[in-house]
Amino acid sequence: MKLYSFFIVFILFASCKDKSDLVEVQIPEPEEPISVLYGNPKEVKANKGAFQLFVLNYPYDALKSTIDGKTMELHYSKYYLGYTNTLNKEIANKKEWQDKSIEDILTKVSDIEPELKNSAGGYYNHSLFFEILTPKGAKKPNEKLLESINTNFVSFSIFKSKFIAEANNHIGSGWIWLVVTKVGELKIVTTNNQDNPLMLNSKVKGTPILGVDLWEHAYYLAYQNDRKEYLENVFDSINWTIVSKKYEDLSFSIP
Repeated sequence: MKLYSFFIVFILFASCKDKSDLVEVQIPEPEEPISVLYGNPKEVKANKGAFQLFVLNYPYDALKSTIDGKTMELHYSKYYLGYTNTLNKEIANKKEWQDKSIEDILTKVSDIEPELKNSAGGYYNHSLFFEILTPKGAKKPNEKLLESINTNFVSFSIFKSKFIAEANNHIGSGWIWLVVTKVGELKIVTTNNQDNPLMLNSKVKGTPILGVDLWEHAYYLAYQNDRKEYLENVFDSINWTIVSKKYEDLSFSIP
């Protein structure tokens, strides 16, 4: 027995001594898992209808330094889903609205149909909001959009300060937008409730390329009444690659 133990120890010593035969194994990076604390956003589906949710390509808590996972889960799977389902229900039996794009609906619907107007706005607004948020992406606009921002607001830093200030000063629930007008100008606009600058009653009309939710359900769990801190943090999570592309796609049609 002692001889056997000595033999095992000798083999181990010899194998460790000859390090030239060791091979370094590269351990692959693990994929980013879906959080066990929250659901999977890809499993959230709207009821059957013309309009479906913008699909998040990251877990609810991927933006936790900006927006906590619980807020994102509630916002996406309850509020956004609710507006989408209501919109599909509203147009299901109204022939005049069927086969229309969301932009067509927004530019034509009036206060005569408040439920349709509210759900269409809620769907469009939230779709844009979730599209332009990302844990990764360009932190500043591309050259073309940056040039336009500098022309309209002097500099990117001044634009950022103005955007956050106007959003923070907005009274009540609503949205803050960066829009492109028909003549190609960039303007910062706020709207109430689920209204947006595409609608008939908008004071400043334009096509949104950036929108941030100012409703308390978008930030209250983490920020309480500190809307400004929420705005400063969420501004740094904007994917300017997406916003820049929206501007470029739109600018081709501007005279």
